[in-house]
Amino acid sequence: MNQINCPICGNKCVKAGKTKAGTQRWLCKKCKTSLTHKIDNDSKELQIFLDWLFGKETQSIMPGEGRTFRRKTARFWDIWPMPPKIEETKDVLFLDGIYLGRKACVLICCDEKNVLGWYLCRYEHAGAWIALMKRIAEPRMVVSDGGTGFAKALKKVWPIAKHQRCIFHVFCQIKRYTTSKPNTLAGVELYCLAKDLLKIKEKQEAETWVTRFTEWIKKYQEFLSEMTVDEHGNKRPTHERLLKAERSLLKLIKENTLFTYLDKEFINDFIAPSTNNRIEGGINSRLREMLKNHRGLSIERRIKAVYWWCYMHSPEPLSLSEIIKTMPTDRSIAAIYQRMNDKSRLEKSLSLWGDAIVWSDLHKTDKSFTEWD
Repeated sequence: MNQINCPICGNKCVKAGKTKAGTQRWLCKKCKTSLTHKIDNDSKELQIFLDWLFGKETQSIMPGEGRTFRRKTARFWDIWPMPPKIEETKDVLFLDGIYLGRKACVLICCDEKNVLGWYLCRYEHAGAWIALMKRIAEPRMVVSDGGTGFAKALKKVWPIAKHQRCIFHVFCQIKRYTTSKPNTLAGVELYCLAKDLLKIKEKQEAETWVTRFTEWIKKYQEFLSEMTVDEHGNKRPTHERLLKAERSLLKLIKENTLFTYLDKEFINDFIAPSTNNRIEGGINSRLREMLKNHRGLSIERRIKAVYWWCYMHSPEPLSLSEIIKTMPTDRSIAAIYQRMNDKSRLEKSLSLWGDAIVWSDLHKTDKSFTEWD
């Protein structure tokens, strides 16, 4: 039998007779609190739901093909586990987004151990990043893949934090432009430069790489300036994809976000990462595996499944019983929107200054002059 602890002081309780109904009574020897222990079936059912959601078991192999399981756990799909507010300053934070559908993206922020925040949006944009970052204390360094609107949000919410673009994402971006088997000599050399990015470990190596890239630009300046006339008679660059790769690298060098992990201020305090592997391999891959194990979920349930996973991997999640009591549900959120809608309707129905009926419009007045003594 599980040990019963006092809800006030936390000490162990001992048996102290029974109530008139025959329920076991417990007594805390320290604070003399008397209580009865109730079996929390709701928490047990929630634990069963989470074990299924985070595991590989399918409902088809359950007794009755999962009908009893669905009946007992259906209400937990109504809960929205919300992220905590993080007030402790971290050295490094990783941010990325995972798309669950055509217009459903969950932005996620984590450190080396836990998930710190998540936010649902239709697509990556500055407003969504700001909403995610506002609940988290500003870190010393941020690693991201440079999603849409992220730089703007970072400048507004965390202006002091240093930004490191994921080197692996930079390499993949250049690879998309050049392909792994370029047809031109300029493309071959640029692809080699991109691969060398993954091997840079020291500041001197980074400076050498920038010098090599600058020499590549000078060497192929005339080649990249070649123009072609398309079928509509318009001139366009012949090597447009190489120009895009060149501009993307120049932008990163200018913004000083390519080799932030080599800054001296970080080397002495902690190991600064150069890639976003922590969130890509440690979180996003596990979320995709979970959704794959339970494929067939509606888009709303996929979103809530990600919310559940993120919350249970946050720094200090509440107990299961507290989650059931405190977390918002579909019904509570709908009630909030209904109250807001009713209030808005009431405000629109009230007459404002200058909108009400004037008394003189419906009454005749005597225009004769009246002289007062």
